[in-house]
Amino acid sequence: MAAVKLRNRIIVDPDILAGKPIIKGTRISVEFILGLLAQGMSTEEILKAYPHLEKQDIKAALEYASDVLEDEKVFPLTVSSGRK
Repeated sequence: MAAVKLRNRIIVDPDILAGKPIIKGTRISVEFILGLLAQGMSTEEILKAYPHLEKQDIKAALEYASDVLEDEKVFPLTVSSGRK
């Protein structure tokens, strides 16, 4: 049940940010939040910088990304030494 509530915080609207997944009621994309976290910002720092976000919005972004990657198809790569 909690996962469904979190997932409802993410919407895709072709008229907002070219249809990228965003936090409902904002123009802040899941990608942007993940980028901030990847740069080392804490949840608290993000919430301070973007006070209209809630902690659950950040959790929803992480959950959304996890779900997308879970469904990702992975193909084995062949490693080439570059020598002939």
